[in-house]
Amino acid sequence: MKKTLIDLFESSVAKYGAKTFLLEKHDKRFEPLTYAETRVRAVETGAGLAALGIRPKDKIAILAEGCNDWIVSELGIFYAGGVSVPLSVKLEESDDLLFRLRHAEARALFVSKLQLPKIRRIREQLPAVEHIVVLGHIELQHGETALGTLRRMGRSHLAAHETEFLETGRAIRNEDIATITYTSGTTADPKGVVLTHRNYTANVEQSLTRIDIPSWYRTLIILPLDHCFAHVVGFYIMIACGATVATVKVGQTPAETLRNIPQNIREVKPHFLLSVPALAKNFRKNIEASVRAKGALAERLFRFGLRTAYAYNADGYDRGRGWRIALAPAVGLFDLLLFRKVREAFGGELKFFVGGGALLDSELQRFFYAIGIPMFQGYGLSEATPVISTNSPKKHGHRFGSSGRILIPLDVRIFDEEGRELPHGQKGEIVVRGENVMAGYWKNPGATAETLRGGWLHTGDMGYLTEDGFLYVLGRFKSLLIASDGEKYSPEGMEEAIVDKSPLIDQIVVHNNQNPYTTALVVPNREALLRELRGLSGRERAEAAADLLGAEIGKYRKGGVCAGQFPDRWLPSALAIVDEPFSERNGLVNSTMKIVRNKVEERYRERLDDLYTPEGKALRSEKNIAALEKLLG
Repeated sequence: MKKTLIDLFESSVAKYGAKTFLLEKHDKRFEPLTYAETRVRAVETGAGLAALGIRPKDKIAILAEGCNDWIVSELGIFYAGGVSVPLSVKLEESDDLLFRLRHAEARALFVSKLQLPKIRRIREQLPAVEHIVVLGHIELQHGETALGTLRRMGRSHLAAHETEFLETGRAIRNEDIATITYTSGTTADPKGVVLTHRNYTANVEQSLTRIDIPSWYRTLIILPLDHCFAHVVGFYIMIACGATVATVKVGQTPAETLRNIPQNIREVKPHFLLSVPALAKNFRKNIEASVRAKGALAERLFRFGLRTAYAYNADGYDRGRGWRIALAPAVGLFDLLLFRKVREAFGGELKFFVGGGALLDSELQRFFYAIGIPMFQGYGLSEATPVISTNSPKKHGHRFGSSGRILIPLDVRIFDEEGRELPHGQKGEIVVRGENVMAGYWKNPGATAETLRGGWLHTGDMGYLTEDGFLYVLGRFKSLLIASDGEKYSPEGMEEAIVDKSPLIDQIVVHNNQNPYTTALVVPNREALLRELRGLSGRERAEAAADLLGAEIGKYRKGGVCAGQFPDRWLPSALAIVDEPFSERNGLVNSTMKIVRNKVEERYRERLDDLYTPEGKALRSEKNIAALEKLLG
């Protein structure tokens, strides 16, 4: 049976044609675009591409902020039989952007006016890119076409060739390529993930076995649309259900766009939101800051309310069971007095978050569950289109610390290093088999053969399955710490906890590659250190700062306030303090805000090696003091 993205969209247009699909803010209000109106624009866009000479299977890139035109452009590409290459607006033209456009063999490019300068700077290095379609009003240069002009060309093309053109979209097969989605590369260079039309529609069907999306639901997409997670859960699932998708008002700068998010949430009143750990932490930080602003009494009451809700909710799966039922009246009262007001800042209609990206600390899950807007953590990767498992609102559908239950139908197993299946509860590599698994890596047969073996997608992630079907993801195998005796340990949970609980540490990468002891690279929080060290200056201040950072790690050792949370042997015994944050600008953080571990370790190789010398191991080493003096001024 044919199940392409065009089939999916056409079916929803037939069923929900007059219903609002897209919402976008113009001037002071969000304006609606129905499913039928969206189809008209998408068909005109696709026909315009055909008029330019774009043919089926041609690659067309999209480099733009999230907006209606982004979604319409991708649908237009599919109507023309083309392949979409979604690109992050955070890519720099000199390296990553140029590589992707060349590697994908893009013939055309949709680009926003804000991203257009990047393309103009590398235009001469892109001879294969024949057409540049510009989204937004800006003075054009030779070889650039306005989106409005493209659609007018499309209308002219349809007037003469409508039947022929529409057949192009209908002729797409399940196994035809829909997108080439580039990995962000946390442990390796980016690879082009080839996803077919059936990969996408299968993952939509699978995801809807765990989470119900009524047709009256709205979401505001606050993640980049090039992200596979936003693709499937943000708008293809919404299309399947006849639901409504809003996008954040694009500012003149990324910072302005971020500032628009809280206001847009209140205006759209979404029923669910997509999130990643970086966003979740920011939401919590803002909530707690708002509570503190109301005074010490309000803060104490809020903390007491949280503790009560934590006890009542247990691990999520056991909410309100047994003796906890006695807490129900208190939980209801705190919800009425405190937590409902927090939810009003999210529009008052928010039912839940769907969490993706990196591992989400279980304490964060407890926090959002307590205030009445659960963050249902899921697990996936681009190679699986991407969703593999998720917690959900369904009865017994969630458990804190887990990545939820496996989608249906989807085969997930745990293999050891020899490829043997492991029983429930034992840790090994997560492997996946199903219709959502990618076709392979674009122009990379070696990586394809390494990842797709015997019909299984080898994720490279370590985890285990419980007997009642919950998946626990422990981290990347390539991120594992390896002791000198060969024992292995995933550091990601430890890194998350240290950053989350220490106001003095912004980032940390823990390291052990068959070394005598574990070490770490630490990025301090400058402002927090300066507050702690008032009255000190120069070397004295730097030395005191080093001691404070060391004490933060010491909290997890025997006798510390967080003792027992992690095995002592894996706690860092030496720290390399650095004065520059890991960021997208320096290539040490990817577009989903994950630290690119191999690049961090490569950049700071000398510092890491120095930690295994007597001089370098000292907390007050000259290199640590120099970094802190530079950082603190």
